Amino acid sequence: MKSSEKKSPPQNKESLSHKKPSFLDKALGFVETVGNKLPDPITLFFLLSVAIVIISGVVGSANLSVEHPGTGEVVAAVSLLTPDGIRQIVTEAVNNFVEFPPLGTVLVAMLGVGVAESTGLLSALLRQGVLVAPAAIISPVIVFAGVISNVASDAGYVVLTPLGALVFLAFGRHPIAGLAAAFAGVSGGYSANLLIGTLEPLLAGITQGSAQLINPDYTVNSAANYYFMAASTFLITLIGWYITDKIVEPRLGNFQGEKNVEIERLSAAETKGLKWAGFSFLGLLAFFMVMLLPPQGILREPETFTIIPSPFLTGIVPIIMLAFLIPGIVYGVVTGTIKSDKDISQALGDSMSGMGYYMALSFFAAQFVAYFGWTNLGLILAVKGAELLETTGFTGIPLLISFILVSAFINLFIGSASAKWNIMAPVFVPMLMLIGYSPEFTQLAYRIGDSTTNIITPLMTYFPIIVAFGSKYDKNLGIGTLIATMLPYSIAFLLGWTIFFIIWFVFGIPLGPGAYIRI
Repeated sequence: MKSSEKKSPPQNKESLSHKKPSFLDKALGFVETVGNKLPDPITLFFLLSVAIVIISGVVGSANLSVEHPGTGEVVAAVSLLTPDGIRQIVTEAVNNFVEFPPLGTVLVAMLGVGVAESTGLLSALLRQGVLVAPAAIISPVIVFAGVISNVASDAGYVVLTPLGALVFLAFGRHPIAGLAAAFAGVSGGYSANLLIGTLEPLLAGITQGSAQLINPDYTVNSAANYYFMAASTFLITLIGWYITDKIVEPRLGNFQGEKNVEIERLSAAETKGLKWAGFSFLGLLAFFMVMLLPPQGILREPETFTIIPSPFLTGIVPIIMLAFLIPGIVYGVVTGTIKSDKDISQALGDSMSGMGYYMALSFFAAQFVAYFGWTNLGLILAVKGAELLETTGFTGIPLLISFILVSAFINLFIGSASAKWNIMAPVFVPMLMLIGYSPEFTQLAYRIGDSTTNIITPLMTYFPIIVAFGSKYDKNLGIGTLIATMLPYSIAFLLGWTIFFIIWFVFGIPLGPGAYIRI
């Protein structure tokens, strides 16, 4: 019996076309229709950039300003419709593109992934995985892997999301559903993990500085939210599993593109290639561990010899690139798909040739992000939103839920978790401390809102590359389609996580080592 016959997912008893659309189907269809009427993402970011320039001129002439809650400095809207603004637009365009944060991450990681794909390593791994893995657990495995990938900062976006699509395709399932499941885990579950990542010490430092406005001796450790984060890993995995299998994939229907309906067993050469690729990966892992695990390891922080932060975590993207590149080359040499260094160079070039659309998109997205920062509009929106919440007069659970919702709303406009927290922490940490809530608890509430809307905002810096990955399987995939696909995850994560947060609050469970809800 062929593996595809054993692993085929169960078919719906009733064709989607004969089902009466539910309210959810209608709502998501409306979101998709409206969203897809938007121009191509490249055109959209160009138009948004022009709009920001015009809006900045209007609010700049109105002298709109706010007081920064952390420094007390007056921050005014900056008009780009001035001689200085126009000069800045012209002279900084190249730097905006070159320094666009996702660009280097994506291109460097894809060098290694491209070689591993070109030599056949990824295909062999996926085929072997399909042959041995139960089809029923593929969805939770992809979501869980996405959550865990957050420890490698943003690398999950460019490595796991395309792999999620490939895995689903290998199982005869819709690749967009696999991409969505991975994206939901990586981005929607950004504040859940079984490991402490690079974001933890960054947020803890901001929280501590804000807490010291009330208590100069207050300290916040990097594992302050760990217990809740670890438990949330399984919550997000379960929610993501349900949404993928019960809502997203049924709504996508049958995949009309080329399907891997038959999965051949690995040949002797492929099996040997996988074995030696595995040995090379273990050798590479041992090499990096030698430089990381000793108390004074080279890849530890030079002055403090810590792992978090450390050059190892800062340089995780090129390390991931090598983790694909070296096993890919070894596999190619063993199986004969690489016969000389020219084949390696060709594979590297091919991996970059497929990124042309994303690079063009990145140029215009980078200009928009830069303009938004220059004008101070994002900061002004965040401060005004914080002030609105502060004046509601809510207390207890209503206050905490309102704070989560404000955090989720602001996240639609400012993608950086640390940038938002730099703005919000000096307002809300002291405010909630004065009514008895610990800074660690306030930080936790913020992180729930911050994570859940990442996957539905085109202003999130990695959103364009998810569109680019998805367009490989659906040439008509637009921003509206992706938002409509991800919206059920966003709503479910927000509701489920908030309920989980309230339960944690009601029972007074510790948040992490030495961190509690109340001061």
